[in-house]
Amino acid sequence: MEIRFKIAAPEEHSALCLVFVLELAGGSRTTMRWHYPIVFAFLVLAGSAEAAPLELGAVNEAQLQLPLRAKERANPTLVKAQVLLDRAHFSPGEIDGKFGENFKKALIAFAATQGLNSKGELTDEIWQKLTATSSDPVLTKYTLSTDDVGGPFVHSIPSKLEEMKDLPVLAYTSPREKLAEKFHMSQELLSALNPKQKFVSANETIIVADVAGNDAPERAARVEVDKNAQVLKLFGRDQQLLATYPTTVGSTEKPAPSGRLKVTGISRNPTYRYNPKYEFKGVRATEPFTIKPGPNSPVGLVWIGLSAEGYGIHGTPDPSKVSKTGSHGCIRLTNWDALRVAAAVAKGTPVDFSGDEETAQRARAEASRRKKNH
Repeated sequence: MEIRFKIAAPEEHSALCLVFVLELAGGSRTTMRWHYPIVFAFLVLAGSAEAAPLELGAVNEAQLQLPLRAKERANPTLVKAQVLLDRAHFSPGEIDGKFGENFKKALIAFAATQGLNSKGELTDEIWQKLTATSSDPVLTKYTLSTDDVGGPFVHSIPSKLEEMKDLPVLAYTSPREKLAEKFHMSQELLSALNPKQKFVSANETIIVADVAGNDAPERAARVEVDKNAQVLKLFGRDQQLLATYPTTVGSTEKPAPSGRLKVTGISRNPTYRYNPKYEFKGVRATEPFTIKPGPNSPVGLVWIGLSAEGYGIHGTPDPSKVSKTGSHGCIRLTNWDALRVAAAVAKGTPVDFSGDEETAQRARAEASRRKKNH
């Protein structure tokens, strides 16, 4: 027996009907019509899964229900998928519960390691593989500490490099920003999961992504920077893919290097030194100057120097823009991903650049366009 239904408003009916058609063995057919009140109740129930609340239980117990539609608000299923990808070292960048380009990159890379083809869709097969990587809840409760809310914080970060040099520290601007980075989340998602919290008092309990800190994969034998895909990859000694991270690689004004470089050193919480010969767009200084350390420094929480003057792999003060805007030639990651890469490489680790700047520029422009239209 086959059951089909459609919504219709035949001429002989003044109200919307839900028409059920039962096709029985032998070709006989039975038709039933349910009127508007029942139709309305049916539609509400049909949409209940899509309208699942963004709360701890709903996210931890989320299951894949296709199709997934791109929406402004965070989706519990996508939050779960992003946390699982982050744990598996296929970083989606900011965990925001949305179907963005960095999430798609992580899905593609993860699927490839599972022997699956993907163009960035979250399919049933990929979902099964992904949820099999970890059975631990993806959201957890966390009690704020004095360090979380105590600062120091700065009121705002200047947009121009010359104005940053006068700040004593490039600290976070609020506990919310600090906590969002600590748990690899967007500030919007952190607030959505904790709508009544102001993130200002120690000993308060909040809900966060359980991402197991800034743990790194095993030591990398080689780094590859794909300028076209805007992705940094770590490989083991057997050339097995260990991890991927979305990144911003160069710009039209200052392209990233090509070929093979090597890691020359790693500096955590670095001081940023600007040299006028870099000729960065928008910087008018004619004398060198320094910018104090901090997560909102132009190079974030870590600098991985490369064997080409002025080039390095580093963090960023704006994780939401990773792979969506250009850089001054360097390789820019979220602070937490940059720290993971720093823990996985050492002086002398080779860094190979693939792709070309023209294709990379088009990729960044498309990602920026999609971000604005989302």
